[in-house]
Amino acid sequence: MKANNIYISILSLCLLTLVSCVNDLDVSPTDPDVVGSDKVYETVADYKEGLAKLYATLALSGQQGPDGYPDIEGIDEGFGNYLRQYWNHQELTTDEAVLSWNDATIKDFHWHTWTANDGFIAAMHSRIMYTVALCNEYIRVTEGKEEDEIKTFQAEARFLRALAYSHGLDLFGAMPFVTEENLPGAFFPERITREDLFAYVEGELSDMMPTLGAAGFEYGRADQGAASMLLAKLYLNAEVYIGEDKYDECLAALQTVLAGGYTIPTDYRYSFVADNDDSPEMIFAITYDGIQTQTWGGMTYILHSQIGGSMDAEGMFGTSDAWSGLRTTSALVNKFDMTNDSRALFWTDGQSLEIDDISLFSNGYAVTKFRNRKLNGDLSDSNQSVQVDTDFPLFRLADAYLMYAEAVLRGGEGGTRAQALTYVNELRTRAYGDNSGEVADANLDLDFILDERARELFWEGHRRTDLVRFGKFTTGDYQWPWKGKVKEGVATDSYRNVFPVPSAQLVANPNLIPTDGY
Repeated sequence: MKANNIYISILSLCLLTLVSCVNDLDVSPTDPDVVGSDKVYETVADYKEGLAKLYATLALSGQQGPDGYPDIEGIDEGFGNYLRQYWNHQELTTDEAVLSWNDATIKDFHWHTWTANDGFIAAMHSRIMYTVALCNEYIRVTEGKEEDEIKTFQAEARFLRALAYSHGLDLFGAMPFVTEENLPGAFFPERITREDLFAYVEGELSDMMPTLGAAGFEYGRADQGAASMLLAKLYLNAEVYIGEDKYDECLAALQTVLAGGYTIPTDYRYSFVADNDDSPEMIFAITYDGIQTQTWGGMTYILHSQIGGSMDAEGMFGTSDAWSGLRTTSALVNKFDMTNDSRALFWTDGQSLEIDDISLFSNGYAVTKFRNRKLNGDLSDSNQSVQVDTDFPLFRLADAYLMYAEAVLRGGEGGTRAQALTYVNELRTRAYGDNSGEVADANLDLDFILDERARELFWEGHRRTDLVRFGKFTTGDYQWPWKGKVKEGVATDSYRNVFPVPSAQLVANPNLIPTDGY
């Protein structure tokens, strides 16, 4: 069991409940036995427990695990989990993942046929605003506290709010907007444009960063490395978000990460196993513990859904469950040197490379990336048959290396092409075990970087954002199996570069307007 897991105390501190409709921000607990913040916070330890609930909004789905007393209503609790929904939006809509199940409209994600009435999109939107609401409340109750530790806690809450808003910025563009200045009560949140939300998140990250802990100060908590990484990601995508490039700023923000003491481990798998909390390249993770953080979403979903067919759930993955859901497409597989690249973590026995029917688990190679066993093959510390210890690597050093290389290739000042090549080849040396996979300077271009990001970071929740940034998500420049609901793949409409404001939110809040195209 992970002793440094910040979530350990969350089940004793249930602060707030927010249903999926966000027009009424009077978020008092629905259970009379749940106490409010005015009675909870007396010691520094109490404030740390309250902070744990904010982190838990990313990992868990309700006030008790693995189900019961959900955070949001209107969707099955396991489906409504933040990480599960974010991963689905970022991966199922791309060449990296398909899902065999027929749950509601889930296949519309891969087909690019989703609508504003989609319940999964509504759940993601509500999840973002739920995290924002809890962070706002916590920031209010910590305002004016003199203890340095509580000031750091508040900065972490501001980071988590900025993270949630950055997901809204990326997925939806414009969002409803509330901060700690909007006191709880029945009102309609104002709509904030994508450009203004960008500026807000940028300002928040820059302002709170000095108050956060130093890079790596405590695993699982947001620190200056995590905030710098999020800021760099904001700048890397600035042309998409605000129509203005900020590659110089991206490289400047990455300097804190690159100087943060993180290193690339020799084994690629280290960041995807049950003891990945020891991986030296982890910058910020959504943490899981098989006993303390139980859910049917999050890493439980990602890990179990990749197992099926002839795969050995217990022997290879350290679990008794095989949900037979997720696979990948030939478009991803074909980017790999399947013989020599250790990152080609695919299961081919009984699996076809091509997908004739998304509903059949045997169609498409399965993925073996995430495991609930330690790097050395031992069972996880929690030794749970279903719930997992594997953390989700939201930010890790390899991503920072590739971001640096991309920003340099896009003309950013503050970095060098020689250093970009060094970073890329460090990753490829790890992947190949020697220098046989190194890329020559003449071949280091943006197309290579996009493919290398797929090889290095597949199934880590980056792909949709990457494809949008490179102009290949909806256009005819790049197709993959079943994009546009056609086996060979076809171009889809560019308005799908963002998801629609959910119909229920349009009804609930007259300040919101429909997303163009929907």
